[in-house]
Amino acid sequence: MPDEEKSMVYKGRKIPLTAGCWGTIVATPDGKRHLESDCISEEARDELKAILEEEAILRVTPKVVLEETPVETPVEPPVA
Repeated sequence: MPDEEKSMVYKGRKIPLTAGCWGTIVATPDGKRHLESDCISEEARDELKAILEEEAILRVTPKVVLEETPVETPVEPPVA
């Protein structure tokens, strides 16, 4: 498959082809968002569905390591 077929531009954003499907984020009138996919065939749709049903892994890149900062608890003065 040529490189230009491995992605598409939708509303100014480059969308990668995954398992024969292009996914886009769609907002509903009530403000909720969901993923919609357009697939090149029923087989591609079924493959993407099977992959998502089996496991979906979401990552943040680059990986960020947060340092634990000690939380200071206020010290109450002694009661006299």
